[in-house]
Amino acid sequence: MTEELKQQVAVFRFGVIHEFIGSTRLDHGEKEALLRDKCARKWEIPGSTRTRISRNTILRWVRTYLGHGSRLEALCPRGRADTGQSRVIDEETGLALLALRRECPRLPVPELLRLFQERQASAELGPSLSTAYRFLHQHNLMVPAGAGPEDRRKFEAELPNDLWQSDVMHGPLVRVGETRRKSYLIAFLDDHSRLIPHGAFYPSEGLAHFLEAFSQALSKRGLPRKLYVDNGAAFRSRQLAHTAAALGIALVHARPYRPQGKGKIERFFRTVRSQFLPGFAGQDLDELNRAFALWLTEIYHPRVHSSTGQSPFARFTSRMECLRAAPGDLRDYFRKTVRRRVNKDRSVTVDKRLFEAPVALIGKQVEILYHPESPELVEIRCGQQAWGVHRALDLHVNSRVTRTRNGTIAVHADPTPCDGGKLWEGA
Repeated sequence: MTEELKQQVAVFRFGVIHEFIGSTRLDHGEKEALLRDKCARKWEIPGSTRTRISRNTILRWVRTYLGHGSRLEALCPRGRADTGQSRVIDEETGLALLALRRECPRLPVPELLRLFQERQASAELGPSLSTAYRFLHQHNLMVPAGAGPEDRRKFEAELPNDLWQSDVMHGPLVRVGETRRKSYLIAFLDDHSRLIPHGAFYPSEGLAHFLEAFSQALSKRGLPRKLYVDNGAAFRSRQLAHTAAALGIALVHARPYRPQGKGKIERFFRTVRSQFLPGFAGQDLDELNRAFALWLTEIYHPRVHSSTGQSPFARFTSRMECLRAAPGDLRDYFRKTVRRRVNKDRSVTVDKRLFEAPVALIGKQVEILYHPESPELVEIRCGQQAWGVHRALDLHVNSRVTRTRNGTIAVHADPTPCDGGKLWEGA
């Protein structure tokens, strides 16, 4: 099993057990009901074809996590995964079948399978009818005939920072540098108080800007216990999942095509469109963000919310003892991680930059952690051991380095500069 797959498994296991290790205490009846619910569910387990998790396994993961100081690394599998089993439906076929099912949700499965086979460019017949039934059942895409309306209920987090919701809203065209571009509002909303831990307009809705906004929210208002997000590409990234799990934050994704669960932040976006944007008269992105920050501070946060009967700021700060402060090294949790094998000359390449690893790591697979905004400085890790912070390699300095047999290193001075032009003197 690769290190990357082990991390995916650890993040998955944390997502299963996070209710049992949070600050909210469960009585015996609540804990048993939650265990039964998790054992009855079907899961997509990374690196495994199994879909069920037993009660003893869940409790063992809880004991392991708590027994190792609540460290995410404790949930990494120790043994090698069984790779001898093959899937009946490969990933490409499965994604195509799911997309077709969502396009035709009411089509009977035999007709759906016939349409699927007609659209395939290859000569393969595709999955059998029984396999298609099982696959669609596993993904909850079998719609029973005459099904009644779905049971939906309002909910609210019990305490501040119990649950954050996050989403992206398309904003106005503004000037970014020398061009006009569409802006995107990335916002986080505390479910209990309706306070906005952080919200700002960015020139794109990509992962880099979402992680930047997430870091700002954590540093301002502390760590939530859960983060409820959509199914967009940025929200499904492995880096976001690993960062959240390492900070002890459960990442929860909304069900596809079910926007009702994000009603509170959608309501906030409607407020922004109706009350803030009509009064904005600026032209560039910086002006937009300054005006938005002022509107949040002076209008939105002090105003009594119609649903709670309190202002978001007053409701959020009424239970300050429940808040978890962000760690002092929060920035390091957002570093990008890549894997490289150390060459025989000790070099590794990251984003077209050369770095020199310690001699003991020659030939080994290492993890390299760095901030995308400062890629010239990286940390090298091998297994669970850190091997220090390294700067980009200067080949010119390296050409003046000599190493003796006992390991002593000497750097020679620069050679005397050439006094050009004397070769042709007197010609």
